[in-house]
Amino acid sequence: MNFLKKYIVKFLSKVLNSSTYKAQQQARNNAWARNNFKKFDANSNLPDVFYIKNPEYISIGKNLMSLYNLRLEAWDNFRGEKYTPEIVIGDNVIFNSDVHIGAIDKIVIGNNVLMASRIYISDHTHGNITGDDLKNVPAMRPLHSKGPVIIEDNVWIGEGVCILPGVTIGENSIIGANSVVNKSFPKNSVIAGIPAKIIKTLEN
Repeated sequence: MNFLKKYIVKFLSKVLNSSTYKAQQQARNNAWARNNFKKFDANSNLPDVFYIKNPEYISIGKNLMSLYNLRLEAWDNFRGEKYTPEIVIGDNVIFNSDVHIGAIDKIVIGNNVLMASRIYISDHTHGNITGDDLKNVPAMRPLHSKGPVIIEDNVWIGEGVCILPGVTIGENSIIGANSVVNKSFPKNSVIAGIPAKIIKTLEN
């Protein structure tokens, strides 16, 4: 019996790791995306492991590449409150693993953006961060947005970065690892820190 179990486990492992199985899984994921996203352009690929909330509010351009645990959430309803979310991802965007993007308003990611792993981008918070909100526990507070998040073209975002509501990152900027970005920065900025600040301006 133990021999049979080992054989089955070995066989399944071989199948699941085969290039044929992975190609078939990729094709199924992409077919689902084309049928459910607002837009899902040519040569874009979802990873093996992903979580998508309300894909009808999400547009993805050409050549998206992503590693596992991609999480895109467009919240149109939370505890009875209605929202009109939009997530727009441009062409030639690359995500590493564990990228989490959540919107109740609007998040735009430009072309040629590169993101490392464990990145969080949100245009909203639980509550207004006022004394009145203490009447409810955090999970019960209404969602609140300070405005859209806009990441312009050719931005490089390092490992573990958090980008908060109402922020615009100018084109060609670089965000250092583990930064918390709570305000906007112009193009060609190198930023880092908690909270993030400009440490260098890039010259053409």
